[in-house]
Amino acid sequence: MGKVRITWIKSAIGYSRDQRATLRALGLRRLQQSVEQEDVPTVRGMTEKVRHLVRVEEVQ
Repeated sequence: MGKVRITWIKSAIGYSRDQRATLRALGLRRLQQSVEQEDVPTVRGMTEKVRHLVRVEEVQ
């Protein structure tokens, strides 16, 4: 499987606690931070939950 780069682009202030917890579970700690994760269904589901707060890119 490939990898995806997830970048936190919008503040989580005003969003539910579980969405903030999802960002933390993805490995994101601060705004504008990027992490690379394996492209697995679990990670895809997490990014779908916070798609309005993050940008997801395929990594070669």
